[in-house]
Amino acid sequence: MNEQTRPAAIRVFIALAPPDPAKEELARELRPAYGSHPRMRWNRVEDWHITLAFLGELPVETVPLLRAPLSGIATAHPSPRLALRGGGDFDGRVVWTGVDGDLNALYELAADVRTAVRDCGVALADRPLRPHLTLARARRGDQSSAAEIAAGLAGFTGRPWDAERLHLVGSNAARSSGPIHYRDITAWPLGSGDRGEASSAPPPAAGTSHDG
Repeated sequence: MNEQTRPAAIRVFIALAPPDPAKEELARELRPAYGSHPRMRWNRVEDWHITLAFLGELPVETVPLLRAPLSGIATAHPSPRLALRGGGDFDGRVVWTGVDGDLNALYELAADVRTAVRDCGVALADRPLRPHLTLARARRGDQSSAAEIAAGLAGFTGRPWDAERLHLVGSNAARSSGPIHYRDITAWPLGSGDRGEASSAPPPAAGTSHDG
């Protein structure tokens, strides 16, 4: 199949996003690390998210099939009350902060999302949810920066916030050599009864595979 006949695809995941005050609070905590580790590949603050299900590359015609079931799930689930807490690293390269709060509600939401995705015929890797928010990636050969930044987050405890929307997100990963950028395909209010569209747990285990 040549490039002209290959169906278009998009990299897709389903996520929650912290509100701006929670992101600003964490960004202030990270300010010293931004200055001391400028060579880290820092994720943009506006792109911070908590992945519930990573779908990978999907044909663009598959994406509309997800809208109705995800809308129904958002309507049926109340907003979990969450907080960002602590930090760690995956394989000495990826820095994350953890998620605390109403994790039972978070796991139930993620389970329903993953069931709906599979019911739409999309294959998902059978990996457990490790709630976290990815902050930065170390460049190849940098063996110390991720651990140093994670250690600096050990005492961080953010203020609680309510997750307001379920986001279906697309990204340009694997299609560009530049920074990864994310955009909402659709987002639905959680627990609103509106089916229309609108635009403390253990931390993740070290070495857990990461999807963005």
